Amino acid sequence: MKKEIRQATIEQLISQTEISNQEELMQALLKKGIKATQATISRDIRELRIVKEQGISGKLHYVIFKDDPVSEKEQLYMNITEMVIEATQVQFLNVVKTLPHSANVLTAIIDDLELPEVVGTMAGYDTIIIISQNEQAASVLNQMFLKHMQQSE
Repeated sequence: MKKEIRQATIEQLISQTEISNQEELMQALLKKGIKATQATISRDIRELRIVKEQGISGKLHYVIFKDDPVSEKEQLYMNITEMVIEATQVQFLNVVKTLPHSANVLTAIIDDLELPEVVGTMAGYDTIIIISQNEQAASVLNQMFLKHMQQSE
């Protein structure tokens, strides 16, 4: 199966159905005659910029992260103002507490920006861990978070 066809089918499924996890996505693809491994699905999710969002029912489901006409950096700043509760630097790490269900969206934006201070990220339910190459880079990130958090106060 060609990657383009599989990814187009994934986009179609996610826009038409509330799919909550990779297993559900694999089953939905199988029903369409497309067999894919969990590793392939994982890569597709990353490449298609798919994140989880809370639906009307309160259940988390996949959505495709869409860019607004606003620049990604401006989007990051607006989301920090709206979503971030606390940002704490611990040596070369930043631990960022967000509103529930907001960590994935914010992490996707951070990853897409490919900021030089960021080596890697991990997102949970309401927490992001941002790994930097050293304390100085982590401090630059922490100051950015604190600056944009203060705009909401």
